[in-house]
Amino acid sequence: MKIPPVKGTRDFYPPAMAVRNFIVDGWKAASLRNGFEEYDGPIFEYLKMYEIKSGAEIVEQLFNLTDRGGRALAIRPEITPTLARMVNQRINSLPRPIKWFSVPRLCRAERPQKGRLREFFQWNIDIIGVEDVLADAEVIFCAVDYLRQVGLTAGDIVLRISSRKMLAELLLSVGVGEESLENLYTILDKRGKIPEEAFEEMLARSIQDQGRRRRVLDLMGVESIEQIADCVELTEPARTAVDELRRLFELLRLMGIDSFCEFDIGIVRGLAYYTGIVFEIYDRATELRAIGGGGRYDNLLKQFGGPAITATGFGIGDCVLGILLEEKGLLPKQLASRRLDYFVAYVDDSYKETSVKLAVQLRSKGLCADFSYKGGKLGKQLKAASEANAGKCVIVGSEIENGQLVVKNMADGRQELIGLKDFLQNTPS
Repeated sequence: MKIPPVKGTRDFYPPAMAVRNFIVDGWKAASLRNGFEEYDGPIFEYLKMYEIKSGAEIVEQLFNLTDRGGRALAIRPEITPTLARMVNQRINSLPRPIKWFSVPRLCRAERPQKGRLREFFQWNIDIIGVEDVLADAEVIFCAVDYLRQVGLTAGDIVLRISSRKMLAELLLSVGVGEESLENLYTILDKRGKIPEEAFEEMLARSIQDQGRRRRVLDLMGVESIEQIADCVELTEPARTAVDELRRLFELLRLMGIDSFCEFDIGIVRGLAYYTGIVFEIYDRATELRAIGGGGRYDNLLKQFGGPAITATGFGIGDCVLGILLEEKGLLPKQLASRRLDYFVAYVDDSYKETSVKLAVQLRSKGLCADFSYKGGKLGKQLKAASEANAGKCVIVGSEIENGQLVVKNMADGRQELIGLKDFLQNTPS
């Protein structure tokens, strides 16, 4: 009986693994050049951690279990709670600002669909301990830095930006009660993601007064920061939040990425822990789910028993990103699952042991080297060298009796005769 992979998971055969490495290596390179340090945590945590962050209803969305000691655990669906726990444990010894990144493997008990799987990889960037909106600008820049690196342009993707702090003040101004805000955020976050009739029905259940509901819809229809003042009278806290958002866009212009960024008051982010700037990343055609998103979460560390410290960050998953890169033709056509510096071939079996020894000597210099187990005709071995993406092929034949090797450049086909000692001494490691 053939056993298939579990629904919503993936087998990474070498070609698929090469794509995964292309994406993850790019994430890590962008993180490091933007001054972030890598961290990671356990793949399972106490279930209570996720309930603290997202409420008891999160249990249905997790793979959870009870261990032999009777402890309620969950396979991590995200890494932000782990980050909060780790930072709180060493809060007094960690230098600030804390600029960390991670590329965890995550699991969520969701219904698989295009761009959403039960198991996936996610790039997380976080800055902890910086209250200034400059930190929000930097995490946004880091996301765009990577997306530009892989060839996506402002014509391909857009970062839609708003402010949860600003929206809260504006909603209070139009008569929404503070106790209703969290439920309303969840509803507003669904706008554009569900049919309009379904959205309006949910909104009507939450805001029964028709006039107040109309004011909320008018507010959610503004298309620029400037239009907000025409829609609602700004209180002082609302004006402060609007000014913060304006400054963010000024910083994004300074960083040269403003063409990727747009104001969108409808960006709410469904999770309750966001407190300020929020954003989501989409393909311009909006044919796919969000590529990623994030924002400011100034209360999370305190929720986990730590001090009140400001924080901001984002997450980008590999599923939607991989689909977009493939659709745009931005995955390198020849993503090799193997890349060899040298392939050692031998003209007949009498030179096999010499070839094995030579391959091992090259490996000891830190070079990638391989050879044929079966040997056979030289042409067949040269084909194997090509399929293995070898830069050069070393051919061991009768010349070795005189201490020489034939070295073939696989790119242009040129060959040269080189002394064995010179080859081993002068081959760069």
